[in-house]
Amino acid sequence: MTATKAEITRILAEIDNGSSFLITSHESPDPDAVGSSLALANYLSGRGKDVTVYLSDPVPDNCSFLPMADQVYAEMPERDFDVCFVLDVGEFRRAGKAVTGNKRIGRLINIDHHLGCENFGVCNLIDPKASATAALIHRIIKQAGDEVDYPTALCIYTAILSDTGSFHYSNSDPEAFAIAGEMVGKGVNAWDVNENLYESEPLQRIALLALALSDLTVSPSGEYASVTVTLDMYEKTGATAQDTDRFINYPRSIRGVQVALFFRQIEEGLFKVGFRSKGKVDVSAVSASFGGGGHHNAAGCTVKGTLAEVKALVFDRLEQMR
Repeated sequence: MTATKAEITRILAEIDNGSSFLITSHESPDPDAVGSSLALANYLSGRGKDVTVYLSDPVPDNCSFLPMADQVYAEMPERDFDVCFVLDVGEFRRAGKAVTGNKRIGRLINIDHHLGCENFGVCNLIDPKASATAALIHRIIKQAGDEVDYPTALCIYTAILSDTGSFHYSNSDPEAFAIAGEMVGKGVNAWDVNENLYESEPLQRIALLALALSDLTVSPSGEYASVTVTLDMYEKTGATAQDTDRFINYPRSIRGVQVALFFRQIEEGLFKVGFRSKGKVDVSAVSASFGGGGHHNAAGCTVKGTLAEVKALVFDRLEQMR
């Protein structure tokens, strides 16, 4: 039995033995965080379990069509749970203080596909080669010998579609395609998912994108490019951090660019930096040099300073690590 199958066996025992389950993911949840959480919630509900999904930040508008999205808690319920599933966080702290400092959430089960993910759970199902955390939820269901129902299938498909960049990224492996095909076979309409994820944009998001692109920066070598969102841009457009999903794909699409960067201001003097590589550069190493983490092709960190200082520091570090 592989290590992954053995860990799933332990997780299934926790599911069998527990009755109340909390499911959570990282702050500023993306479609994999939401999709994997709701896939697991729908599956456990189908097994007659008492399930609560809590996210410290709201479900993004483009994920609001997913089954049970309207039942996600914005505040941590004041109650006890037998088990807490923490999905897709990489580091436990990213689940937020309402989770990390909570003594009532029960036994922790960590499910993730981030490289170097912390082993903070009593069960740690971690596979950096998995295309998305939702692919690991699919493995759990299949190893249990259960069928994937339509609501769960819709959540799994949406998460994998998003985390593979609509099957554009290098993590679009045979498993990702096989799961997607299976989910379509369960009734998922690929066009409907695509329309909800990518073609129902709020106006404020497009206004924010226009300002972000106005700060497009390309390195002298042409190998690195970035866009930026500042607090002032949020104020001008009425947009929020939720509206910035996929902004990094624009500099990434420039011919010759090997690494795209997204500088997102969190507060005065502090920026979140996202990295996306086309494969030549290991951005997890660059991110780690600033105290961050991630995968070879996708990583993130936070850096202190003014925008000019942060951009100069990050671009210089990329040049040093070429």
